Formats: sequence, structure tokens, C-alpha cells
Amino acid sequence: MFHSKRVIGPLSLACLSVSVATAAQAVDKDAPPTILDTVKVIGDPSKARDMPASAQYLDTGDIRDQTYSDINRILRKVPGVNIREEDGFGLFPNISFRGVDTTRSAKITVMEDGVLTAPAPYSSPAAYFNPAGGRMSGVEVMKGGSQVKYGPHITGGVLNYLSTPIPEDGKAYLKTIYGSYDEVRSHGYVGKTHDTEFGRFGYLVEGFYRRSDGFKTIDSTAGYEGSDNTGFSQVEPMVRLMWEPNTEMYQRLEVKFGYSNMDADETYLGLSETDFRRDPYRRYAASRFDNIETEHFRGFARYFISPTDDLDIVTTAYYSEFARNWSKLNDLRGGTPGNMNLSAALAGANNGLGLSCLRGELAAGQSCGLRVRDNNREYYLGGVESVANYRFDLGETSHELSGGFRYHEDGEKRFQHDTTYTQSDSGAITNKVVGAPGSQDNRRQDTRAYAFFLKDRIEFGNWGFTPGIRYEHLVQTNQNFNPGKSNESGTSSLDMYAGGASLDYKFSDEFMMFGSVHKGFSPPGPQDAVVDGLTEESSNAYELGARYTRGAFSAEVIGFYTQFENLLVVDSIGGTGSDNNQNFGEVDSRGVELALNFDAGQAFGWGFRNPYFVSFTYTDTVQLNDAASSDAESIFSFGKKGNRMPYIPEYAVSFGSGIHFDKWGLDVTGNYVGETYTSASNTSLQLDGGGNPDARFGKTDDYVIVDVSAYYQVTKGIKLLGGVQNANNEEYNVSRQPHGPRPGMPIFAYGGFELDFDI
Repeated sequence: MFHSKRVIGPLSLACLSVSVATAAQAVDKDAPPTILDTVKVIGDPSKARDMPASAQYLDTGDIRDQTYSDINRILRKVPGVNIREEDGFGLFPNISFRGVDTTRSAKITVMEDGVLTAPAPYSSPAAYFNPAGGRMSGVEVMKGGSQVKYGPHITGGVLNYLSTPIPEDGKAYLKTIYGSYDEVRSHGYVGKTHDTEFGRFGYLVEGFYRRSDGFKTIDSTAGYEGSDNTGFSQVEPMVRLMWEPNTEMYQRLEVKFGYSNMDADETYLGLSETDFRRDPYRRYAASRFDNIETEHFRGFARYFISPTDDLDIVTTAYYSEFARNWSKLNDLRGGTPGNMNLSAALAGANNGLGLSCLRGELAAGQSCGLRVRDNNREYYLGGVESVANYRFDLGETSHELSGGFRYHEDGEKRFQHDTTYTQSDSGAITNKVVGAPGSQDNRRQDTRAYAFFLKDRIEFGNWGFTPGIRYEHLVQTNQNFNPGKSNESGTSSLDMYAGGASLDYKFSDEFMMFGSVHKGFSPPGPQDAVVDGLTEESSNAYELGARYTRGAFSAEVIGFYTQFENLLVVDSIGGTGSDNNQNFGEVDSRGVELALNFDAGQAFGWGFRNPYFVSFTYTDTVQLNDAASSDAESIFSFGKKGNRMPYIPEYAVSFGSGIHFDKWGLDVTGNYVGETYTSASNTSLQLDGGGNPDARFGKTDDYVIVDVSAYYQVTKGIKLLGGVQNANNEEYNVSRQPHGPRPGMPIFAYGGFELDFDI
């Protein structure tokens, strides 16, 4: 039973889970002080083990032990997660849960400390922003029937980043490494909580910095010396403040301010198949103008109150702004090759003339045009959310009733233009024509969303039952200011419903089983709703699982089956297509997730830790209809009934072991990912649905990569560390999007130190 008059510890606060000092404790001046932890959707690893649904909690050690900042690498340990890498550093992750479309993580709900963090999660969720994984204190992943409390994308799952909480006792932390490709990474913070006659005050000041020269090399050509600078810089400072007044009723006010800035010499352009196999870390000189700059401001104010011992209310007001400009090679215009899509050029279209242009190797007297597009976009989001949790007994049953309301606004504005460079046969730039600002695209889209949910956790003996419902009302507006496209302006509304229930039974404190059913949704963007009349993606999901924990051993196995009734997919990414969504139709996704953990040192009393883990995912995605789209540009066009969905591997396995003594330790982690088709047509050839050359079509590689990390504890609070990622130096193709084959990161070695002191 969880009903209690004095609750100290994790509480599920509607769509949050926090550690609350209750009103009863506020009255008791002799009670030990309790600090409210960062907002979580699970709470802690022990609570994850008791949840009647798929829930994984990666703590600080899972991130720091391997010195990870790439969220792709961090999430490899979680079963049921499908990842399509793109840049090798994790700057632009493409994350999918249980078979939803991977593109730009647009089909999962991404949060930081319980607050939506995608720049415009309703209007444009695929927006090239992801917080630095190395800054986080933990990561939570929820799938299946547990999603009804969250939104707006709940056909896949929930990813919640946990930023560093305010320490109760004074803490100063600094970790700095230097690695291959001149990478420098530093993460530090200082914070403390003070007891005063006016209450408890806490603060945290944090900074994160990462830079690298990159692992690719741009070709030299006439008038251009080439470059090894294909890297990036990333800065993320953060400040948190909190106050718990000395009142009879428990209250707490917390504010958080964060900022992110990134400058990356990244490109959409990949390589031809032949060039990739010769040197996957090469870049053509035609991509030398490519660069993306982003800036993100965010903050929230959160107020906690416990009017009674059994009622908790949390209200959060939040706001963020995000601006980015990705100036990148878009296509070839005019000259000898003529107008040509980059993926067609990479695949050898027009007798290889496009590829020769990209290489800067045209025949004497020939020329071509490189059209670079400034994808200049601005985003905003803001809203207020209030959630409540009420605990009560009713007869022989105990209840934890959660409910909440959220008002949310977000939007995207595009104001883009093109710059066309004329390139001679030797690769020299001979002319430059800059288009008028806004001439390529000038439009905006906005969404107002009203969201409600209600959920009840009911316990009776060893049984648990958790029904829940969710409703969202959207008002979406699309405005197109381009000449001749005023007909694309308008407003539409959409009502979305979701619900589900889970049932669980605890055979003992060590073993439980659970099952759930869940109806989910994922809304279209305003342009898709207004112009194309699309409605929400919907799904029916089922899962059945079991969890066993005893001493040093734990195991979890879950079978899942999801029926997508009208799967929405991005029609084109990076090509000449519209980039709009299309209704792909019906897709079934089924599979098995397995997680095993065992510490031999603990089990056999060896006096040191010797942990082992295995994370296994089997996913079978099947198209139940032929694709409706006839746009040859789209990787989802011409898909046939019975084919697999692109970029969803059938098998993925992570495994590892370590040995940890008082002074030193070593961890080894391996990851296997199976090959995938990169189009719904399931072709192994570089041909689109119309039979035209296109480097985005074909397959990715299967691969195994091994990461090794080690540390030595010099003295209390001082640690030396080092490691090698991709220690086997595997060369592998992780994606054919946006344009052509792209490699994962090659071998990466690093060394550094970690300082961790009480103050």
C-alpha cells in the first residue's frame, strides 16, 4: 500500500515523479531535511523496477563511466530503442522507440526535467536540437502503456533528460578530457543548499563545453586548400535556484535558466558508394560552404505545494526560443550536369557528371552550379502546466489519482534564401549570386494546444491496475507569404484522444508480471493539417512483460505489439521534395526486449565489483499496405505490402562487463546493430521508386563497435580517466540520409581527470 500520512521519497505527481518533503515534515522542525529532487518521470532505478510498464532509468554512472556525451551511445543500453546515427558525434540524433519513424526523433516526446524540450514539439518537432548528453545526471525512457500522462507524441515513447539537481550538501564538480581530433570536453558545476530562518535556499551554477576539429577531411581543389576542420563547438551553461519557505504547509519555488550555442561545420552531403568504401571520412570540396549555427534560450519557474499530507500540486510555467541557420549545399543548378538532386549525383546520374561536379573534376571547358540554401528558421514554445496527485484508500484498495492540464503554444518561422556558386572544370569558384532574403521560403506555422489527462493507480493486495485517459485539442495555423501560395494559409483544429490500462501482479518482492493496452497519437504539423488535411497518427499498442530481481541479478523481458493505423512519415529529408508529412498507412511493429544484469563480485563476495549486462532488441516491422505516395523523391514511396520499414534493424544487442576495485576500474562495452533497408521499397540498389539513381536508397551496414574506459582514484575527490571508443576501429555506414552514405565515428581515444569535492 502506498497510502500514508507522511510520505518522504519518490511520489508520482501526475506526469512527474519527485521527492517531496511533506507538510507533516514541515511542521516537525527536528525531522531531517529533504531536498526536492529534479523532476523525473520514473524517479529512480528502484522505482523503475516496480513500474507496470517498460521503464528504464540510466543514472549518472551510466553516462560518466564511459565519458559519453553522444546520446546515441548512451541509449544503446536501453532495449527497444532504434537509433539512426548521422554525424558521428550525436549532434543530430534520430531516435525511435519500437519501430516508429526515426527521422529527427520527431515521433517521441522529448523532455528535460519534465518540460518539453524540442523547439516546437507540435508545429515542427524535427528541429535539429538535442541537449548535450554529457551535461545530464540521468536519462529516463518510458514505452508502452505508461505514456498516457505525456504528449504530444505517444505512439513511440518518452525520453526525459535529467539535468544536474541542486545538491543538498555543498558540491563542486569538474570533469575535463582531451581526445582524438583535438576534442576538448569539460563539464563542471558548483551548488549548495543553505538553511536560514526564512527557509531553505539552494543554487546550482553549471557549465558544459565541447569542441572538436572533426574526423573528416574536405578535398582540396583549385583556389581551395582543403580542410580538416569539419567539427563543431558546443556551449551549455545553466543556473538553478530554489526556495523552500518555513511555513506550516510545504512549498517550494524553483527556477531554471539554460542556454545552448552550437557552431558546426556539418553537411548533408555524403559520398558515392565507391568513394565511401575507399575512404568513408572524405568530404567533397563542394561541401566546403556548409555550416550550421544554433542558439537556444530556455527556462522555467516551478511551484510545488502540499496542502495536505495526501495532496501534492506542481505548477510549471516554461518558455524557450531556438534559432538556427544551416547553410548547406542543396542541389546542383545549371551548367554541364544541369539541375540535379545531390543524391542522384552521388549515385551516378547523367553519366556521372553530377558526381564529377561534386568532386571538382569536370572535363575542360565544363562548369556547374552549386546551390547553397540558408535554412534560416526560428522557433518558440511556451506554456503552463499544472498536475496534481491525491492519495486515498477506498475499502480494501489504495489509490493514487493523478490529473493535469497544460496550455501550450509553439511555432516555427522560415525565412530562407539561396546562394548559387558557379564552379569551373577545375573546381574553382568563378561567380556567386545571392538570392533575396525570404525568396526560397517565407512562411510560419503555429499551434495552440490544450491537454488534459487523468490516471489512477489502484492497488489491491498483490494486484495493481492503472487506467488512464488523455485528450488534446489543437488549433493550428499555417501562413505562407511566398507569392502565389496564399492559398496555403489557413487554420484548422484537431481533437486527439488516447487511453490505456495496465494490469500487474507481484508474485513476491522479487518477481512481477505486467501487461498493458494503450491507444496513442502523434499530431501532424500545421502545414500538413491545413494544406494536406492530414489527421493524427494513431496506434494501438500491447505489451506483456516480466521482471525479476534478486541480489546481484536482475532480468526483464517484454514482448510488444503495436498497430499503427495511419503512420505519418516525412515525405523527404534533404532532397528536392516537400519535406511535408504523408500518411503512409498501416504498419505492424512487434518484438522482444530483454535486459539482463549481474554482478559476480557482489554475488560471490569477491571484495570487488564485476558487473555484466546484456540488452537485446528484436523488432519486426511490416507494411500492411502499398505506399500511397508516388513521389519518387521520398524513401517511403513505392513501399510494398509485406516490406520492412526503413532504418529499423531486426536485431540490436549491447553487452558489457567491468571490474572495479577501491582504487581503479575498467569497463568494456560492445554494441551490435544489424543492417537495415533505407527505403520502404526494400531495395538493395541505389534506385528510387521510379528507377532513377539515388544514393539514399539501399542498405546500411551491420556493425560491432567496442568501447573501453578506465579510471584510477588518486585520492578522495581526484580521479584520472581514459578510454577508447570504437576501439576496433570499425568502418561502417550508419545512414544514407540526408544524401548518401555516412560513417560512424572512427576510433576515438581520450584522457582526462575528474574532481568531485564537498564544499
